[in-house]
Amino acid sequence: MALTNEKVQSYGTEVAVDESTEVYPRWMFWKKRRYVVATLAFFGFFNVYALRVNLSIAIVAMTENRTVTLDNGTVIYGPEFEWDSTIQGYILSSFFYGYITTQLFGGWLSARIGGKKVFGGGIAVTAALTLITPWLAKTSVYLLLAVRIIEGIFEGVTYPCIHAVWARWAPPLERTRLATLAFSGSYVGTVVSMPVCAYLAKALGWPSIFYFFGVLGLVWCAVWCIVVAESPAEDPKISKAELNYIKESLGHTDTNQRIRHPWKDILKSMPVWAIVVSHFSENWGFYTLLTQLPKFMKEILNFNLGKTGFMSALPYLAMSIIIQISGHFADWLQEKGIMTTTQVRKVFNCGAFIAQTVFMMAAAFWLSPVGTIICLTLAVGLGGFAWSGFSVNYLDVAPQHASVLMGLGNTVGTLPGIVSPIITGYIVTTPTAQEWQIIFYIASGVYLFGCVFYGVFASGEVQSWARGDVKTTETPMKERATMGLDNKSFEPDL
Repeated sequence: MALTNEKVQSYGTEVAVDESTEVYPRWMFWKKRRYVVATLAFFGFFNVYALRVNLSIAIVAMTENRTVTLDNGTVIYGPEFEWDSTIQGYILSSFFYGYITTQLFGGWLSARIGGKKVFGGGIAVTAALTLITPWLAKTSVYLLLAVRIIEGIFEGVTYPCIHAVWARWAPPLERTRLATLAFSGSYVGTVVSMPVCAYLAKALGWPSIFYFFGVLGLVWCAVWCIVVAESPAEDPKISKAELNYIKESLGHTDTNQRIRHPWKDILKSMPVWAIVVSHFSENWGFYTLLTQLPKFMKEILNFNLGKTGFMSALPYLAMSIIIQISGHFADWLQEKGIMTTTQVRKVFNCGAFIAQTVFMMAAAFWLSPVGTIICLTLAVGLGGFAWSGFSVNYLDVAPQHASVLMGLGNTVGTLPGIVSPIITGYIVTTPTAQEWQIIFYIASGVYLFGCVFYGVFASGEVQSWARGDVKTTETPMKERATMGLDNKSFEPDL
């Protein structure tokens, strides 16, 4: 069908719609190129986390006791790798030593050369290195540490650079749903990879984990490079109506201009630090469970390896579902004028952190297989609402600087990935239920601090120091509702 020649208002601009342009019904989202980009970004983050979490399952198989009969008939009982809990803590955290170093660089580089190139390149190198991980692990623990650090360096660019993609592709009223669609791939990747890793380890041996996901990552990279364009204007398959809508809603921002980042203003901005603190808080609980949950379930709940992989995935299954619901719900609240952007971010973020505090504390007290799994699933799952808060908030406060802000936030947010496994390695030595309770208490306290700090200082408005690169102003949500400008009024059925 074709639209009649009309103009629709979006963020203070009028979007001209050509009547000759072929457009699609709203439900045919897969024909909208921005959703194609988001879907492939989803699978990109799927690979990011599959490549990251594989060692959490593999290390259980690598260090568990087994019976081996040598050629001379000698029977040996023991682990293939005799690594104590402290060494395992360093191995599991080594990825983040590299990961933290390229956050700001990834944001800066993607702003200069484009998010598509940086995102695809980072995952491609990580996948290639994953293929040689088994050989390196068998050769030396130090080589294993080295390759994990290098993998972290290349994966470190992925989160910051995706905001450079959204700065070019995401209309303001679709930021949350597009961003959360992509980010949810991280949790689906965790959900799928944990049981798959456990199955591969039992059926084919732990090296097969690294071969399988290494190849899968390289296949995705080829598809990403072929299908995705750096910007809507460079996409040969985008419709004219969709191209006009994206360009007008973003205010004709010149995405090829060299952006100067006002670092002094950024570092003095409390709304920015509110996002950074929340990013740190969410990642503390997430990384603690991501790296330690399989070990906790085996040592305290006495699950075997196969069951550990499946049960460890449950919290991330809940999160992958909730993050999608929260993204659409957050955008809907803004579109209908029910809440301002600031209110949506604070309610979703702080509500999630309060729930996570409660259920993490409950998990510490209720140390039973059923009760603990329920509490941890709710603690991690409800964190999906926080991703409609702080993670999209970077685009709210400074759209054209969002990639470097994400780099700053993820730099601080990576510290839990380094510190948490090491702390766990020193605290959980026996291991006992009481030692694991301390780990849950720490996570609860971090969540609560993040809730209070974000609730006081967060904002959903473009900051004064970031207004120079945006040529449009946001019409307040209540005013838009009064004007009758719901989402249908803003966007033609592109």
